[in-house]
Amino acid sequence: MSPDDALKYARREIENAPQIKEDPDLYSPLFKNVSAFKRSYELMERILKVYIYRDGKRPIFHTPELSGIYASEGWFMKLMEENRRFVTQEPQKAHLFYLPYSSRRLQTALYVPDSHDLNPLSIYLRDYVNWIAGKYPFWNRTRGTDHFLVACHDWGPYTTTAHEELCKNTIKALCNADTSEGIFIKGRDVSLPETIIRNPKKPLRYIGSGRLVSQRSILAFFAGNIHGRVRPVLLKYWDGKDPDMHIYGPLPARVSRRMTYIQHMKSSKYCICPMGYEVNSPRIVEAIYYECVPVIIADNFVLPFEEVLDWSAFSVVVPEKDIPNLKSILLGIPLRRYLKMHTCVKMLQKHFLWHPRPVKYDLFYMILHSIWFNRINQVQIEKEQ
Repeated sequence: MSPDDALKYARREIENAPQIKEDPDLYSPLFKNVSAFKRSYELMERILKVYIYRDGKRPIFHTPELSGIYASEGWFMKLMEENRRFVTQEPQKAHLFYLPYSSRRLQTALYVPDSHDLNPLSIYLRDYVNWIAGKYPFWNRTRGTDHFLVACHDWGPYTTTAHEELCKNTIKALCNADTSEGIFIKGRDVSLPETIIRNPKKPLRYIGSGRLVSQRSILAFFAGNIHGRVRPVLLKYWDGKDPDMHIYGPLPARVSRRMTYIQHMKSSKYCICPMGYEVNSPRIVEAIYYECVPVIIADNFVLPFEEVLDWSAFSVVVPEKDIPNLKSILLGIPLRRYLKMHTCVKMLQKHFLWHPRPVKYDLFYMILHSIWFNRINQVQIEKEQ
């Protein structure tokens, strides 16, 4: 079966997925359609082959950065390049082609501090794509629609803009999944979770279980640097204004001596996740790790794995204009609904964890699945047109 025929077969199978009510490995309330997700995941395991271009100079290519706030792109690169199940050395058998570059390494290598000029980054990536398009037949065959990249730096979207096909056709897994800028294309691109990794040798080391709901005495918590359009407004209305709303800029020393940042997250019912300079925030995944229901304030942000996850089951999305009403919105959520959301957050954790060796349904596989899933849907669209 050709790669295109295999994708069309997978699409039909997913559309006619057998209904499942319960699965020991999947908590169905987390998903929009758990039956379709399970069937799609099974087909990915059985069918998917990925070709990784060996071209590209280090450190921008093939050199994953495994710590810090941009670690998602590095961990995916490391685990993809080590993978034996999905990676093929025969590109004619591939369903997807991976462009193994690091947006963080690109920024470090080429950006001139304070220049505010991202052109060198996008031109470098444009030249790379032109090189592989000239050297191999695979890009020109589909104009890049079966190629993908994974970029977590805030500038990830902008590194693609100098090459029209790269920007418009390629599947882009981006932390900065902002639909308002015309680069991230919902339904084709993938919202990549932003995860902070403090110790690359033990990526799960700083992840701690949360507390019981009865021990969460704080209604809502946020502490962080004040930049972007949303955070100043959040502080204007809630910093020091209400004892139930623990809203700060950087956590003051007098406060952190009594209760650390992580202890605050473990002691809060809701963790506020406002956008910073860009729409994405590592606080969303942090909240999940500490079993705190995330409250996301970032208009035009496509939430991670939105193609399969039902975010209304385990988070609250608040429009930026409603920041003045934040407390009343949270108090308006019935206790029964909150308890369900809290349970969902606990069950969601395993889908957002990095493991040195990937584990079924973990973060590596969820990212790869969303890329696979969106490619299948694109094949269907191409067929209909």
